[in-house]
Amino acid sequence: MHTAAPKKILLIDDDPRLRDLVQRYLHEQGFLVDAFEDASRLEARLQRNRPQLVLLDLMLPGEDGLAVCRKLRATGDNIPIIMLTARGDDIDRIIGLEMGADDYLPKPFNPRELLARINAVLRRHKEPSALAAPLTEGEVFEFGPFTLEIANRKLMRNGESIPLTNAEFALLRVFAAHPRSPLSRERLMELARGREHEAFDRSIDVQVSRLRKLIEDNSAEPRYLQTVWGFGYVFVPDGSER
Repeated sequence: MHTAAPKKILLIDDDPRLRDLVQRYLHEQGFLVDAFEDASRLEARLQRNRPQLVLLDLMLPGEDGLAVCRKLRATGDNIPIIMLTARGDDIDRIIGLEMGADDYLPKPFNPRELLARINAVLRRHKEPSALAAPLTEGEVFEFGPFTLEIANRKLMRNGESIPLTNAEFALLRVFAAHPRSPLSRERLMELARGREHEAFDRSIDVQVSRLRKLIEDNSAEPRYLQTVWGFGYVFVPDGSER
């Protein structure tokens, strides 16, 4: 019987006790975990023995987690990232998501909660927006100058590729599957991330804001991703008034 290869996790955190705890726990759960105290060797590690997911501390010596995340996304690298931080303010969570993190977990955390978040992010990466039917994996969705290729997870504008994070792709796929249908924040979260994920309300607002910067000529006056005040958002493919 064929056994799937264990998933590889890369942990970057300057707390030796946390590194040891997370390594031991995730190893018991069947993961292979490498851990570093800073991000100085990250680029070489990604090229040599690429993991399936990165656990990235926000406060690191040298280059901090936000800068690392920003740099990876700027190069088009969409490796799943879960941000870890001792800070608990919503503003730090929002900034982490704006930089392209897939999820955020404040310290101290229960290892079982970390495991649940890891599995959820890996599942979304493998099967993005599984709840967002009726689009099929081979379908191509066009709106304005854009083409969204579901199977290839690509967004093109006049033939030019626009990099998307996993979370951005999942959310855009949901919108494309429900054109002109107002969707609440809760429904968007459920469709894009699944019921197992309980995120704070602002996270969807942040992801919509990121998508608007990618597809709108003027994100302050969006044509495609329009706000339904007091409810949520609606995707208007032709950019007209609802």
